[in-house]
Amino acid sequence: MNKWIRGTNATVLSIAVIGIFIILTIFLHSLKGFQVDLTKNKNFTLSEQTVTTLQNLNQDIHIIAFTNNADNSDFITRQVTDMAAEYKKQSGKITYDQYDMLKEPSMAKQYGVDQGGTLIFELGDKKQTVNFYEMFNGQQDGSYTFTGEEKFTQAIKSLTSTEKHTVYMLSGHQEYPLNAMTILRSSLEGANYVVKELNLYREGKIPDDAEMLMLLGPQNDLNDKETELINAYLKDKGKIYIALGFNKDMATKWKNIDSIMSTFGVQDQHAVAIEAKQTSLFDPLTIIPEYGAHDITNKLSSNNLVTMLSLAVSLKADENAGDWTKSLLLSTTDKAYGETDINLLAQSKTKQDASDVKGPLNLGYAIESKDNKPKAVILGGSTFVLDQDIQNQGNKDFALNSIGWLQEQKDQVTIRPRQGDAFQQALITPSQANTIFLVTIVFLPLLFLIIGGLIWWRRRRG
Repeated sequence: MNKWIRGTNATVLSIAVIGIFIILTIFLHSLKGFQVDLTKNKNFTLSEQTVTTLQNLNQDIHIIAFTNNADNSDFITRQVTDMAAEYKKQSGKITYDQYDMLKEPSMAKQYGVDQGGTLIFELGDKKQTVNFYEMFNGQQDGSYTFTGEEKFTQAIKSLTSTEKHTVYMLSGHQEYPLNAMTILRSSLEGANYVVKELNLYREGKIPDDAEMLMLLGPQNDLNDKETELINAYLKDKGKIYIALGFNKDMATKWKNIDSIMSTFGVQDQHAVAIEAKQTSLFDPLTIIPEYGAHDITNKLSSNNLVTMLSLAVSLKADENAGDWTKSLLLSTTDKAYGETDINLLAQSKTKQDASDVKGPLNLGYAIESKDNKPKAVILGGSTFVLDQDIQNQGNKDFALNSIGWLQEQKDQVTIRPRQGDAFQQALITPSQANTIFLVTIVFLPLLFLIIGGLIWWRRRRG
């Protein structure tokens, strides 16, 4: 009788525990967005900025993931798709679909996606595109950072924002053409900029909607009339972004460009930066500058993302000139020098001498007015905006950060990237795989079943 009672109690207790577990599971599942992140760095917890953005979302966003199982590592695809699923969980305004571009080539062709994997964010007729490779940055130790949350949230904010910024890229002086900066242009348009080209020779004036002028890699000087128009524009509320390009005649023929920079107390030293021993991966004319402390560069510095400049010229700021605050953005090490003999540079016969500018060299400044209003960004190099260079390390981030700072974009998304450990892969033979399968799936469960059966049988007899 006692055995029967004890057996009944054990059965009832087991059923009660299982029932409580099922009820608790259903309850927790009903709590929208509830989860417990036990990872050290909270790798599965969305930032407060993202949660707020999703809570305030009042328009339907459709996220489409195009994956390529032939090219993508499983962990890359998994991180991206898991992030998309997390966004969907946080907001009922988000829908999510996933396609294998090899199995759905017509869909991939319709959206013109990158073969390495692409995310499409849709709001009506508006679209934002984020490629998988933009969300991962590898480190020297084999680890990586994942910036997916920042890219996701920025895409959503860009789609839902109604604010537009109109910027004009100057032409007519052999600047970089827009078709050589398609990535920069599409990135700016994705961030709610309207990008237009402006030839002052033809137009004769600066349009009223111009919020910023951009002079990127000019090979010829501005003429006097253009300079007069730009100076009048800058005396009002106008802003300018100057990224110089190398020219062998810059010391004698850049009078007007130099005069515009001198308005802000910045001088072009007409010396090309050379750093012979900085890295074995690049030639001495490719500079990996050090960052100054500034809103434009702080995030790049903390994430260990470098910016690369080729054929950059050194700049010098006069701290006492005008009513402008000049903040250093980029500089070389003290081992660099500025080559002033352009003819020797063209012949690849450079050697530091007394006429050269001693390092460290300054390569970029951010200019603010006395009331801390951004006015200009002046850089000694410009190749980082070109399609063949902009994807290198932090080039694109530096370009967008500096343009965004100049436009006083207070809502720029700066979410800390998630740190991932070095990806480990074990290579095993088919026989080893069979052994692991048999031990873990067959023998171990069978062993525990036999032991449990023996214990039950002994207790039953005892």
